[in-house]
Amino acid sequence: MYIGLDLGTSGLKAVLIDEAQTLRAEAAVSLTVSRPKPGWSEQDPQSWLDAADVVLRDLAGQVPLDAVRAIGLSGQMHGATLLNAYDAVLRPCILWNDTRAADAAAEMDADPRFRALTGNIVFPGFTAPKLSWVAQHEPQIFAKVARVLLPKDYLRLWLTGEAVAEMSDAAGTSWLDVAKRNWADDLLAATGLSRDHMPRLVEGTAVSGQLRDALAQRWGLPKGVVVAGGGGDNAASAVGVGVVSAGDAFVSLGTSGVLFAASDAYRPDPASAVHTFCHALPGTWHQMGVILAAADALNWYARLVGQPAASLTASLGDLQAPSRALFLPYLGGERTPHNDSQIRGAFLHLDHAADQAAATRAVLEGVTHAIRDCHDALAATGTQISRLIAVGGGSKSDYWLKALATSLDMPIDLPVAGDFGGAFGAARLGLMAATGAGPEIAGPPAIARTITPDRALTDAFADAHARYRAGYAALKGLS
Repeated sequence: MYIGLDLGTSGLKAVLIDEAQTLRAEAAVSLTVSRPKPGWSEQDPQSWLDAADVVLRDLAGQVPLDAVRAIGLSGQMHGATLLNAYDAVLRPCILWNDTRAADAAAEMDADPRFRALTGNIVFPGFTAPKLSWVAQHEPQIFAKVARVLLPKDYLRLWLTGEAVAEMSDAAGTSWLDVAKRNWADDLLAATGLSRDHMPRLVEGTAVSGQLRDALAQRWGLPKGVVVAGGGGDNAASAVGVGVVSAGDAFVSLGTSGVLFAASDAYRPDPASAVHTFCHALPGTWHQMGVILAAADALNWYARLVGQPAASLTASLGDLQAPSRALFLPYLGGERTPHNDSQIRGAFLHLDHAADQAAATRAVLEGVTHAIRDCHDALAATGTQISRLIAVGGGSKSDYWLKALATSLDMPIDLPVAGDFGGAFGAARLGLMAATGAGPEIAGPPAIARTITPDRALTDAFADAHARYRAGYAALKGLS
């Protein structure tokens, strides 16, 4: 059997699968985020370890774990976990959605070496600018930094005693030469660091270490359980839904929104704000458009009007032509394609006819238009999508998926009930590490149904998307 651990922003999830990849048990624990100042987002790394202990004890209470062979790890990307020479945590982890390092990111991005080697813009949420911020604003902390780990890799350090990262997560630091899949010494030096501060690198399917005997005994696991390299949350989710070959893609309507396409080649286009990262599988890359608020935008609106998000979407009925009202979902800035940490959301073109249903549709349509922006940016790099699968909490809304399929003019597959996300993908990576199996075991889940475009509304959605882009330009002019 194989365990997958997915360390998310709002919770840690564990799944247990058997040799046939059948789900045998699952457990989850919620996590909290601290926001001590506007634009800041932090977590206490000790809370990750406590949560892992809880979910593994929970799994052991459901199914004996004495047949477990491997653990795979998935996790939120970009977080800066700073350790001293004794591996003690120096400060709360600065998370992926923290924007305090915007100035440092802009300064790094102006250095042509960063885009040339990483294939990406240096976004404020990436790891490297966070270290520059710490060096400038917390020099006493920076002076003690002996090791920098990403969130799931701090969990790995506790599990195995090994300081290891894998390629997909490391690609989001702004320190990795993404083409060569190795740390870039020049970029580390530009941040006041060296290779000595970095964990050892492995592929996501490789063995990164063995579970400590004391922890194995605590949870009833056998000795010698291996821990796979794993993957960043989106790369691991891609393994979970079988997006492992060129042409395969998924759209995630979670807290953030992601359009993720697997690639068999390294084709960066930093100016588009498309993320070009290593995949969790050897010799494979992926391209990704990211918006910072997808389901998060709907949840914000639901709180505003005092209604559950699910009831707001369920009452919409069949897909309609986009409303005159526009919603720009930039509640905390935006990544693809704008790379704008300062822009903020807005409703535009409201009139007396804009009731609650119209405003709800505008929110869903605004996120849909933002995903369309990501699709267009990926297409401009030459990335072609032949199969698209939907995941995330927002995929429970047929209205939203119908709008998205119509805007993209592309069918969207919806998997059968079940969790095929980061934890399941991590378990698959654990299976590969323990058995030597290849990506052929990471097939797509059974498809429950396919959401097709409403071709009668394709032009209306295209027109609305053009107005949306004009709305961004107008909003940018006011900011």
